[in-house]
Amino acid sequence: MERKRIAIVGVGLIGGSLALQLHEKKISSKLIGVDANKDHAAKAVELELVDETWPLDEAIAASDVVVLAIPVDTVVTLLPQILDKIDQQIVIDLGSTKSQSIEAVKDHPKRGRYVATHPMWGTEYSGPQAAVKGAFENKAVIICNANESDPDALGWTKAMYKKIGMHLLEMEAKAHDLHAAYVSHISHITSFALANTVLEKEREEKAIFELASAGFESTVRLAKSNPAMWVPVFMQNKVNVLDVLNEHIEQLLKFRDSIEQENFGDLKKLIEDANTIRRIIK
Repeated sequence: MERKRIAIVGVGLIGGSLALQLHEKKISSKLIGVDANKDHAAKAVELELVDETWPLDEAIAASDVVVLAIPVDTVVTLLPQILDKIDQQIVIDLGSTKSQSIEAVKDHPKRGRYVATHPMWGTEYSGPQAAVKGAFENKAVIICNANESDPDALGWTKAMYKKIGMHLLEMEAKAHDLHAAYVSHISHITSFALANTVLEKEREEKAIFELASAGFESTVRLAKSNPAMWVPVFMQNKVNVLDVLNEHIEQLLKFRDSIEQENFGDLKKLIEDANTIRRIIK
């Protein structure tokens, strides 16, 4: 595929990890970083995630592709402004929600230059120093409302993701946001809530952290995630998040009631029902 000059807006965990693979796979001829956080911008250059960092307008003008790896509320604000400034550049966002960003530019004359994507990868860490080599290998990327993007923009974006080792899925934005609430967003809420539960209990029982097992650590790992990223995700996907959260609360109440009433049969059935997740996750 043709190597391009690529600007990455937001050189943190996701943007920085993508930069590493764009360079490794020789997809970029030049990598320009853009970051509102001056420390992050400097760190991204120091770690050689990008060749240099520029102000946004200069980076747009100098690039063939603009990648937005920023919180989803900022995407909604910034995306129309970037489309205003481009000529034939490709604009790609990597956000965890899609409906609002697509809605924000649905009538924009340059809408076709925008490709809405969600690479299904992340960790609980943030900032340029959290960037991971090979992060996207063998992971899925969702491309939303693909028919609304220009064929050349869509084609290059697909080729880029394939070259960094991802497998592609296409989905409408509303369906994506619903599924993301079930497979990603509720996991973070559960982890945040469990961490708060244990932190509240820790006031009485200091030993709880000494006893924490690997199972607890893996369950609560996501509680270390950056609120600047996740608050906008929950707010943008409010309807779907509330739907899955209410169902999750109902399931918790079933466990509570079975234990409280010493209904061992119902408790066993709840666990056996949960075991069927093995069909999906090996």
